[in-house]
Parts: sequence; structure tokens; C-alpha cells
Amino acid sequence: MAYIDPHIHMVSRTTDDYRHMAAAGCVAITEPAFWAGFDRGSPEGFRDYFRQLTEVEPKRAAAHGIAHFCWLCINPKEAEDVGFAREVMALIPEFLDRPNVLGIGEIGLNKNSRNELEVLQAQIDIARRHDRLILVHTPHLEDKLKGTRLTMDALRDAGVDPGRVLIDHVEEHTVGEVLDRGFWAGMTLYPDSKCTPQRAVDIIECWGSERIWINSAGDWGHSDPLSVPKCHVEMRRRGHLQALVDRISLHNPTAFLGQSARFRLPG
Repeated sequence: MAYIDPHIHMVSRTTDDYRHMAAAGCVAITEPAFWAGFDRGSPEGFRDYFRQLTEVEPKRAAAHGIAHFCWLCINPKEAEDVGFAREVMALIPEFLDRPNVLGIGEIGLNKNSRNELEVLQAQIDIARRHDRLILVHTPHLEDKLKGTRLTMDALRDAGVDPGRVLIDHVEEHTVGEVLDRGFWAGMTLYPDSKCTPQRAVDIIECWGSERIWINSAGDWGHSDPLSVPKCHVEMRRRGHLQALVDRISLHNPTAFLGQSARFRLPG
């Protein structure tokens, strides 16, 4: 079956991962800008990273029949230095018209600090002024609920349509509020953090399949670029119909991402 992985960091993956994903049915990915595993030392490092997302990765993906789209931002893990962040944000508009850029992301909060919130608000403003979609990172563990609420409040205060925002990394204690407030919800499937495939299926069984998707977010750490098809196996093991599998892994991502005229599935 065909599927989309709408949040995966392929700059940190090997070409073999592209090959295995294609063999499993992946037809498109979207790659949010993120922390590189270390704090970059200059805005020019981000310029090169944005070139990698808009020039290099689309070619790597296309060699395996996968459409590659991306999001641009400075990630919240590098947003504590507001002056530095503003230098990086000044680079973003020159890349926004690249053909594979869908919007701004993954923005959000890491430690829920005042500086992170200031940078978040500035990046929301970039998305609003350029009429772009937004993909949100939510904090980890005990900071997640507070950070999710702060982020949703900032989006509301900026007048952003929640239907054009994906709140990612939702878990059992945040998914309800995200959906109730009209946002889209992403479940990130990690082997031993965030959501396992089993927990993700539990959430779908509790909250339904409207405005929700699954993604692997494969990155530099312990992660699995095939976690989306592995979640499909868990859904079928529990007796869910293929129509539900298709909805959360193909039709829902297509509906959200298709709000950008740039998003097109291959073929």
C-alpha cells in the first residue's frame, strides 16, 4: 500500500533508508527543519542546511521514486539566543519560494522559556505573513502539556487558522486538547519514547481518525524510518480495516498538506 511519512529527517538517514521506505510503499515525505544533534555556530550553517533541504534531499528521494517536501525554521532547541535566532529567521524568506517548501516548521517550544516563546511568535508571524502551513514541535515528557498549551495559545493570539497547523508529537495526555481546539495532530513513532506503534493505535481507537496522522521522525538518535508501516501491521493485527490504515497514512496527510499548492503526490 502507498503511504506518506509526513515528518522524517532524511538528512540524518542513509540512502538505504530511502530504498527500504520505497520498497515498503512510501511515496512522499515531508522533512521539517530540526536540530542537527549539536548547536550550529553561525547563521551560514543554517543557510547551507536550507540548501540541503531544498536542493539535495529532493534529488536523493526522487532517485527512489519518493517525492520530497520540506519545512523551514530555527528549531526551538536553538532558539534560546534570540539575537542569533533572528539572524537565522532573516534567511528563511529567500527559500520560501523553493518548489518543495510547504511552510514553517518544526517550530514550538523545548523548555518553555520566554526566549523560546518570543522566537515561536516571530516564526508564526513569518508563516502568517506568507500564508504558509505550520508544523509544531511539542516538548518532551513533563513539559509537553504546558508547552502544547502555550503554543496553541500563541497560535490563537496570532489569529492563525488551527486547520492549517499540525501539532506534532502528541501523546495520550495532549491529543484530546489538540483535536478539541481544531488543530491537526501528529503521532511520532519511536521505539522507546514518544509513541510506540502500539500506543499510537490505542490513541486512534480512543480518539478516532479525524485530523490525525502517524510519522516516524527518523533522526540522528534511536529511531526507525520504517515505523509507519510497522504501525500498519499493528493495526491489521488488531483487525482494523485497510480503509482506516489508508486514512491515517495517506488520505489525512494528503488533506492537510494539500492545503499548500506545492504538495503533489507522484504520478
